Amino acid sequence: MTGANVIITGANSGIGRAAARAFAAAGASVVLAVRDSAKGEAAAATMPGRTEVRRLDLADLSSVREFAAAWHGQLALLINNAGVMVPPLTRTADGFELQFATNHLGHFALTNLLLEHVSGRVVTVSSAAHRYGRIDFDDLNWERKPYKAWRAYGQSKLANLLFTAELQRRLTAVGSDVLATAAHPGYASTNLQFHSGRRISDLLGAIGNRLLAQSEEGGALPTIYAAVADIPGNSFAGPGGFMEQRGAPKLVGRAAAAADMDTARRLWDVSEELTGVRFPLLEPAVA
Repeated sequence: MTGANVIITGANSGIGRAAARAFAAAGASVVLAVRDSAKGEAAAATMPGRTEVRRLDLADLSSVREFAAAWHGQLALLINNAGVMVPPLTRTADGFELQFATNHLGHFALTNLLLEHVSGRVVTVSSAAHRYGRIDFDDLNWERKPYKAWRAYGQSKLANLLFTAELQRRLTAVGSDVLATAAHPGYASTNLQFHSGRRISDLLGAIGNRLLAQSEEGGALPTIYAAVADIPGNSFAGPGGFMEQRGAPKLVGRAAAAADMDTARRLWDVSEELTGVRFPLLEPAVA
């Protein structure tokens, strides 16, 4: 990784911070793409090597465009790590449900805006929660049906895997060597569990973190594996231990819904319409 440029979203805490620290220690130049610059600077101060903090709010497409426009040069790794989990119903400045906007649409736009710079891999962090997700094309933004925070989270994490699958299909079609992979951390002790707005849920999350969860460093291992291991495109990495919740990383399975390429293509088309961002690479000309 010596000298390689790496962008990690949400790198000021949790598994993003642990992954950033590992890549910086391995010699990479790591950009912490974070919503709160002060927290990003505090995290960067604990890391070895070369780090830089740049502001990025994935829930605001204007922020995504501004971040991408400021990037110059090659990018070895883009790690789409940032996420929100089961907050109360919240609308973004662009009018989207917060989890779908942050976890999927923001990363969809960021990836496509940066893709011409990427030389190595795009790694997107999903979750085992994708298994209870469903892509509701009639109401992606929870405007008509009653809001279910966990269902919305599952939808966004399923979208991460469908995005990875369709991105890899498109990269292969244009003859690109860039790989799209995905990972999930299992049950890792991070601050994701404490923003539900419900005291009981947040308390249970704190107890679970203390008794059951692995460390943020352990949770980051599948992300690192997906970024550097000798694996094919559209691979999905996760913990290899108890019920894929902890342990050394390995390739893991996914729900049938996450391998539905018709849904993946449709979601891609809808995401392009919602974000106004399109796949930037063209098929090579035939001689």
